[in-house]
Amino acid sequence: MHLRSLKVFCDVVARRSFSRAADENDISQSGASQLVHQLEERLEVKLIDRSKRPFVLTPEGQTYYNGCRQVVRRYFELEQEVRTLHEEVSGRVIVASIYSVGLYQMNTLLKAFMGQHPRANVQLEYHHPDRVYELVENDEVDLGLVSYPKVSRRVRATVWREEPMMLVAAPVHPLARQQGCIRLEELGGYDVVAFVRSLKIRRAIDRVLQDSGAHVNVVMEFDNIETIKRAIEIDAGVSLLPEPTVRHEVQIGALVARPLAEQPLVRPLGILQRKGRSLGPAARRFLQLLRDRSAPADDPPSVPRVRQRRSTSGERTAATKLHSVDV
Repeated sequence: MHLRSLKVFCDVVARRSFSRAADENDISQSGASQLVHQLEERLEVKLIDRSKRPFVLTPEGQTYYNGCRQVVRRYFELEQEVRTLHEEVSGRVIVASIYSVGLYQMNTLLKAFMGQHPRANVQLEYHHPDRVYELVENDEVDLGLVSYPKVSRRVRATVWREEPMMLVAAPVHPLARQQGCIRLEELGGYDVVAFVRSLKIRRAIDRVLQDSGAHVNVVMEFDNIETIKRAIEIDAGVSLLPEPTVRHEVQIGALVARPLAEQPLVRPLGILQRKGRSLGPAARRFLQLLRDRSAPADDPPSVPRVRQRRSTSGERTAATKLHSVDV
């Protein structure tokens, strides 16, 4: 009975009308007014100022409405989820992803999800990281996928997976001919194709190189992984890149990737959600699939377990290009 009163109150506020809320809940207008009045008596505050036309919420009423609508919505979503637990999931899921996540990892996940839920529709959009945060904040997408996730006032960020960084070189490079793990100090004196200094990943790489005492020659700087890989392919220098982003080139022999000794560096990937937003059934199932696949099954067994403090700092690029890849 109390939950019904909460729903009636929320409907009255949302529709700015006692009569329309009454019709929606199949009760009389006086019945809707009475239910709201009973809430006011129970709380010992006035929720709605009826002396004005149209009526307005009191400060207490606004606070109560903001909380109640979340409770009511979640309750009915829970009911629907229980009713359809054994039914086929349908509906649309909108995911905004940075390029370097979407291009290399989402294809397998999308195929798995659509195989489990053929009536669901996943809309995957690729954006610059700042745009991903904006879409999540504005409640325009269900989920966002970024690297180096950061929390904000409106966005909740959770670490999804941590990707090991590898030394990447052209097959003709001397370091590519070495077997086993590469020690960072071995990079000393070599030419390096680096990320631009504004990126978090560049600062992380510079820090570990400095700690290892490796003094490298930065010959080129780019804001995206694709351009860095092309430069490495022509043997312009070596670089440190997330393993999944070079997997294809390694498989076809265009690049060689070597694990780092003691694995001192990772790239954290994260999932963004709008705070206070409840996901629909299809989006919840997709989120669960992401969490279940936090460690890809096809990751090479030679990559050791990463042990590094997770970063919550964000990264930004000065340029926003069509093919720019956030890293």
